[in-house]
Amino acid sequence: MARRLPALLGVVGAGQMGAGIAQVAASSGLQVVLVDRAATQLDRALQGMEASLSRLARKGAVQEDPSDVLGRLQRATDMEALAGADYVVEAVPEVEPLKRQLFQQLDVLLPPHAILASNTSSISITRLAAATQRPERVVGLHFMNPVPLMGLIELVRGMATSDETFEASQRLAAHLGKTTCVSQDRPGFIVNRILMPMINEAFFALMEGVGSAHDIDTGMKLGTNQPMGPLALADLIGLDTCLAVMRELHGGLGESKYRPCPLLVQYVDAGWLGKKSGRGVYSYSRSPSGSSGSGAQAA
Repeated sequence: MARRLPALLGVVGAGQMGAGIAQVAASSGLQVVLVDRAATQLDRALQGMEASLSRLARKGAVQEDPSDVLGRLQRATDMEALAGADYVVEAVPEVEPLKRQLFQQLDVLLPPHAILASNTSSISITRLAAATQRPERVVGLHFMNPVPLMGLIELVRGMATSDETFEASQRLAAHLGKTTCVSQDRPGFIVNRILMPMINEAFFALMEGVGSAHDIDTGMKLGTNQPMGPLALADLIGLDTCLAVMRELHGGLGESKYRPCPLLVQYVDAGWLGKKSGRGVYSYSRSPSGSSGSGAQAA
């Protein structure tokens, strides 16, 4: 029998991606529980969702009152809050041991029918699934950033993913108003297999003095009709995430063209991770509350 939509959708990780996924799911009418071990992170996520929903409401992009949307959202610091979930999406940092450990924990906690989905941008779904006793119920559900505005979900099927799990995930994506592209379980999948080498090459161009950050971004933005230049996009994604994907590509495919740029490595080593840290390729003004402002200047 075909699975219906989840009665309760869980999201683990209340960072930018997890909060966005929770917001979109609650906006679609689903009951959602957002879990993060840090209460302060949950508070920041709620503030971000309130601001995002208010902006969307002013633009007429959502018809429902933001308070009604958030009324379908629970927040918790205890994983036990997920015990009744039918479908859980992990959105924790792009660190494979962390994700594997989380999936092992969820595998024990969740009911047998529940699906485990990873928002990983590059890590093997097959390997993550192997950490559980339900590999047939594990799938890749890679949302794009920022989740409320981007229309794509990359759907990744591991070697053991069942047809039932795959079809249930397709239905969920459609319910969330997203279009899916389907990728084989290969390093970087489709989007980051193509996108991240471009970002990495932009760092090589910056390191070698081919152009300033502003000129590289202006050239790519206007010369190829992209909404953002690659260096500004890297700051939005997070330079640590970009580096993690490049390392996954390099390690998984073994080709020198995927070697992470030393400048990208150096920025991450310095803690210059992009907008979320207040500085990356560009410097971002920060409000007294600590949230990044809209102004950006070349660092």
